[in-house]
Amino acid sequence: MPEGVPERRVELGSPMREAHAPDPPPFPVGEFVAEGEPDDRVRAGWVDELDRVPSRLRTAVAGLSDADLGATYRNWTIRQIVHHLADSNFNSYMRFKLALTEERPTIKPYDESRWSRLPDALRADVDLSLRMLDGLHGRWTYLLRSVGPEAFRRSYYHPETRETMPLWRALAYYGWHGRHHTAQIEWVKRHRLPRGGSG
Repeated sequence: MPEGVPERRVELGSPMREAHAPDPPPFPVGEFVAEGEPDDRVRAGWVDELDRVPSRLRTAVAGLSDADLGATYRNWTIRQIVHHLADSNFNSYMRFKLALTEERPTIKPYDESRWSRLPDALRADVDLSLRMLDGLHGRWTYLLRSVGPEAFRRSYYHPETRETMPLWRALAYYGWHGRHHTAQIEWVKRHRLPRGGSG
């Protein structure tokens, strides 16, 4: 199971489910599809996509009350999804830096399910992670726009998946990953929160 696609487990919050609301789809924007190595135009579009992750997420949670943030998509609350994106993208940023400065480094995986049950993921203000993402993506996309095409052919090794991940593919994945989780929040607002959330 790739990072960012949680398994279905016991729900940690109390969703306000509408009568006959559909079950949440596992991939609300479709599954990630790895394409071939991109040209400069496609790669620049992927960097732009990554750049938009924080603002899209901020828009998705704007006006939600504390109770709204406790509504669930499958097994994670909206609050946990926001904090997960900060955790996941911080880890990915570090993986990019390692790959750019070392020869095919072996990265350290993390247990996203356990991270999601730590006190900060369960209860901290989502604005902490939103502000973290603003700065993180500012640094990340500045770096990506400053290196040449050959840098995206560098890679890291993931010991859990036993896969060598080129940075161009990781870039495509994390743009998708941001859309994936933001779409989960939008789904909850449409199907489980009255009038799309309290304002």
